[in-house]
Amino acid sequence: MIKKRIASIDIFRALTMLLMVFVNDLWTLHNIPEWLKHTEAREDGMGFSDVIFPFFLFIVGLSIPFALQSRFQKAENWQEILFHIFSRAFALIVMGLFLVNYQYFRSDTSFQYRMYWKIAMVSAFFLIWNDYKTKKIFFFFHVWILQAAGVTLLAALFWYFKGGSPEKPEWWMRPHWWGILGLIGWSYLLGSLIYLIAGNRIFFTSLVLLFFYLLNAQEFLKIGKFHHIKLLISASNYALVTSGMITTILYIRLKNHKQIFLFPAILFLLAAIFVIYGFQTRPLWGISKILATPSWVALSTALSLTVFSILYLITDIFKFTRWAFLILPAGRSALTTYLLPVIVYAIFYRYLKLIPYEYRNSVSGLTKSFLFALSIILLTGILEKLKVKIRI
Repeated sequence: MIKKRIASIDIFRALTMLLMVFVNDLWTLHNIPEWLKHTEAREDGMGFSDVIFPFFLFIVGLSIPFALQSRFQKAENWQEILFHIFSRAFALIVMGLFLVNYQYFRSDTSFQYRMYWKIAMVSAFFLIWNDYKTKKIFFFFHVWILQAAGVTLLAALFWYFKGGSPEKPEWWMRPHWWGILGLIGWSYLLGSLIYLIAGNRIFFTSLVLLFFYLLNAQEFLKIGKFHHIKLLISASNYALVTSGMITTILYIRLKNHKQIFLFPAILFLLAAIFVIYGFQTRPLWGISKILATPSWVALSTALSLTVFSILYLITDIFKFTRWAFLILPAGRSALTTYLLPVIVYAIFYRYLKLIPYEYRNSVSGLTKSFLFALSIILLTGILEKLKVKIRI
């Protein structure tokens, strides 16, 4: 039985969201170090920006056992738990679908149209999936009216989407690569179903992880006329989530056997194994986040394990958590933190030119992006107090 959540997971998520907003703002800067950027698809390497998304997938895996065990302890039945899993995955996939299609707007679409479309999209997300504490607002306005308005708004945006090119217009959205939230949604869905079947059986879950690594490897190996298999998205996403699940399962088992003191050491050992695998297989497919090669997955897992184990030592062993109080809203409201910059960019994009060049350059620019990320988290905290928070 899991008595309580461990602080390092929420702090890890908060740090990851801070860094995600930070790296997502780097496009507004000039002359920044190459190591901070994403590496090109065919470039054999890994930049700082290439490790943020796998951190989040790993955290999704860390959270799944705690979340589902908590529901079991509340005596929820299987139907209720499955409904929660599918509805949560559906919400992420829908948001990912809309966000990724925004990148594929037809080139002849006016800036104003795209700006209003984007603002309306995020507004619809908040209307539908806000964490409403009561069924009524202002004592008479039912929440379902707001949610129905959000669904209607999303349907209208879907209908009026303009994709493709002026020569070959597309009037319907396409999945494309599903977007960040879509990838998280599919990975969360399969990871949760696996945990429902496997529970805390670490050997079984490890076999599943091995299967995902093999599935990821075959995406790059040419074997005769063999067609590569994909479970909708790259197996790399499932592997990262499963690695996080195994980490939490390991924590639970060690805690139950009163051997939790071994936890950080085992995580460091596992990280070393993934590093060895990542570099040993590098000649086969290189290290590439864009292509999601197995070496990138392994090294990302190693980094995730290392960072998490350090955070676990600091926050759960030595109980030093005060340093993170400023960014904790991002750990509690990750989706809100992720979506707020979308609105900010839509409204203020035209005014970026007004920021002096020296404040978008080198160290000054990086400071600007870090302060921007921090301000987004502070705004998330303010919205939390105003009962505005996406929760799925």
